[in-house]
Amino acid sequence: MTQPPADLDLRLVRCFTVVAEHRHFGRAAAALHVTQSSLSRQISRLEQQLGARLLDRTPQGSRLTEAGEVFLPLATAVLRSAAQAAARTRAAAQPSRITVGYIENLIITPAVRDLRHRHPEADVRTLHLDWHEPRAALLEHRVDAAVVRLPFPTDQLHVTVLYDEPRALLVPIDHRLAGKESVTLDDIADEPLPRAADATWNAFWRVDPRPDGRPAPD
Repeated sequence: MTQPPADLDLRLVRCFTVVAEHRHFGRAAAALHVTQSSLSRQISRLEQQLGARLLDRTPQGSRLTEAGEVFLPLATAVLRSAAQAAARTRAAAQPSRITVGYIENLIITPAVRDLRHRHPEADVRTLHLDWHEPRAALLEHRVDAAVVRLPFPTDQLHVTVLYDEPRALLVPIDHRLAGKESVTLDDIADEPLPRAADATWNAFWRVDPRPDGRPAPD
């Protein structure tokens, strides 16, 4: 007998993806600004809707079941499609609006002012983005353009490089390299460097791996 299709609640799907990301109910609850008990109930409701257990709790946190592993990429795609549908619908209803995204430490005020001057009939808005958000914001049509810093994956995006910035090495004032006008990778070959959370940024800012294939020291 064929079961009727599950009527998924997108809020519950979102909760599941956050737990899957953090692999921990406590951290996921904090990220969602809800209590652990409330989050647990929402995950249970989603599992009931799907008729499958998605997560197992362990002493170390939470892990995806086999069904959860299958559902996660599909859940992510569902949320992305929903966001795109909402954004495109709003854009169709308000065709004269343009939203420019930007990340911190980048000044877009002159460009936005000029855009408003050139197109006084348009509703030009700005949206601050966290450093890891630009790609998703563009693909989900939350912004029409974004002024950001590379690197991040740019497939499906049109990129125009506005200018280049030199990378700088920050060291204590009594460090052996302090005062040098420039340094080479050989100069910092054995210097431990902070690891970034994002793999792409980590590879760029730490030059990891190095040209000879060695990993950058932590």
